[in-house]
Amino acid sequence: MTVSRALRVDAGGRNARAERGRVRAEGTRKRAGAPAVVTRAEGVGGRDGAVARTATVAPGRAVRELGLRRTEFELAVHLGLIAVVTGPDGGRSRVHEEEIERLRELPGFPGSVAERVRTVGTAEGAALLGVPPARFTRLARAGRVSPVTFCLNRYRAVVWLYLADELAAFAAREPELLGGRMPEEMRAVLETGADLRARNWRSQRIDRLVNRSPDPWARAAAHASALDPVHLAEVVDDPGERAHLARVRPGPVFKRPVPMAAREAVAELMAADDPDEILWRRINLTLEVDRAREHRPAPVPGSGAGARRIPAVEVVTGNGKSAGSGADAGRGAAVATGSAPRREAAEAGLTSAVDSTPPVCAGASRAAVPGGPRAKRLLAGLGRRGRGEG
Repeated sequence: MTVSRALRVDAGGRNARAERGRVRAEGTRKRAGAPAVVTRAEGVGGRDGAVARTATVAPGRAVRELGLRRTEFELAVHLGLIAVVTGPDGGRSRVHEEEIERLRELPGFPGSVAERVRTVGTAEGAALLGVPPARFTRLARAGRVSPVTFCLNRYRAVVWLYLADELAAFAAREPELLGGRMPEEMRAVLETGADLRARNWRSQRIDRLVNRSPDPWARAAAHASALDPVHLAEVVDDPGERAHLARVRPGPVFKRPVPMAAREAVAELMAADDPDEILWRRINLTLEVDRAREHRPAPVPGSGAGARRIPAVEVVTGNGKSAGSGADAGRGAAVATGSAPRREAAEAGLTSAVDSTPPVCAGASRAAVPGGPRAKRLLAGLGRRGRGEG
């Protein structure tokens, strides 16, 4: 056999094996119902190379293959430990098969991933730190340890949960707070009746969403999630932009039915309630929306082929009459009274703590507010409005 013939035979064998592998992968993808994301690689000398197919799987299958519970998977996504992608139609999140293989190759799999998202309540957290539960609660209320998520017990009461890894790091970082007399500033905070757990959870949650969102409109939506519809309408007066913020707000990984009472409890925790916190979120939302407008205008609903239909939401006016639904409601003035703003937020899909973004701490990082005359005018204007409404 000549050298040229041997090379042709070898090349033919490699091509046949590659084709068989592609057919097997395609068959697996079809059985799993996972779409293939096709990208074209650039070959040597500018020629198009082989087409690379990257399959994605539904979160439910990813949970089974990783040996996680759904709550653990959701928290891992929120913490940035598992990368997910949004479907081409803007639907639910999916996971690349390469991401699953990467996680399966980690040392200590499958327990390694579950251990990084292990959460504990007050009693178990206190035992982990070696302190009484009452002292642990005081540390949490003062903002020295921050919850990463929460659940609702049978009485619809909030049960805060903490990352075990973060508690271990806190014990190593500040051992002096685990015993003896608490510092004067902590006692002063506690004597006022303050409870920073909800505020710190919101802050860390928004920070994580902003840090992992490449789209400026999605970052603005993260800040907007802490404001009720009244405050939101004052900062973003364009109904079309508010509708777009609602569309790009991160949704839950798993859709599940949630009782209205639970939705309202979640909405209560999602909304900023302290005047200083409201002011801070309004400032950040204003700055982020300005950046988003410079990046690209908010798309008009229904103007593109991929535009998603806005769900019908009844808007209640001051006289108790309906102002329409769907797109008409979005164009109207959504001024609600009583608990209606937070009820609207609850109905918008906030079904769990780690849902629409899972989920922010005393000392949580705050983005620097740019200086200059414009920023000073912005601070002065929002300060007058925010504190007047507080």
